Amino acid sequence: MIEVKNVNKSFHGKQILFDVSATFETGQTNLIIGQSGHGKTVLLKSIVGLHQIDSGQIVYDDEVFSEMPFSEQKLIRKKIGMLFQGSALFDSLTVEENVRFPLDMFSDKSLEEKSDRVNFCLNRVNLENVNHLYPSEISGGMQKRVAIARAIALNPQYLFCDEPNSGLDPKTAIVIDELIYEITKEYGITTIINTHDMNSVMAIGEKIIYIYQGRKLWEGNKNDILLAKEEKLNDFVFASELFKRIKENL
Repeated sequence: MIEVKNVNKSFHGKQILFDVSATFETGQTNLIIGQSGHGKTVLLKSIVGLHQIDSGQIVYDDEVFSEMPFSEQKLIRKKIGMLFQGSALFDSLTVEENVRFPLDMFSDKSLEEKSDRVNFCLNRVNLENVNHLYPSEISGGMQKRVAIARAIALNPQYLFCDEPNSGLDPKTAIVIDELIYEITKEYGITTIINTHDMNSVMAIGEKIIYIYQGRKLWEGNKNDILLAKEEKLNDFVFASELFKRIKENL
């Protein structure tokens, strides 16, 4: 479980996050949703520790991460898997080398053990016979699956996904959503997903918080969200024609 307690964050005198509090449950897909520019990416990066918060606390399973010295934070970071927007694979490395990268950085395993782990992770995301290929030689959806394999290479307790469906066609996006959901359940990971994709929200949104202008305006789950009374959330949810038609039938 990860807890965010009364978090505030500013850049160059401009406040971005205002007293945000939330709990992200273990073994669930926890979503942060909201429009671009309203603070959800800043919140995600603050939770990971890429931004130092101005006040409040970030707590990982009763350990106050935000108040730890950097040397202790590194121990927590070894338990974190990251799925970046756009996959962020290394173009000069093969698929196998990309997935092995965190093992090379943080593991004392032998090369054979690391190769076995790479193959296990690639098989888990339904990729075979791609080890020798470079990112430019595979599709965007396959790149995203390679990035997921890399993210789980170290058996993380916490998984952070920044816009995991960015740039993907709808069918491939469903595959990625299902894969993240399955891995979360299978390994009991605390998964936090930053997204504005309402299809993802309705597919895997077990715990959802809505950020508007740096404030948490609503929280619930995918079953609650279509009936929410928060006007600004409704403007966000029902922005597309599909969800407008869903609203008309509620």
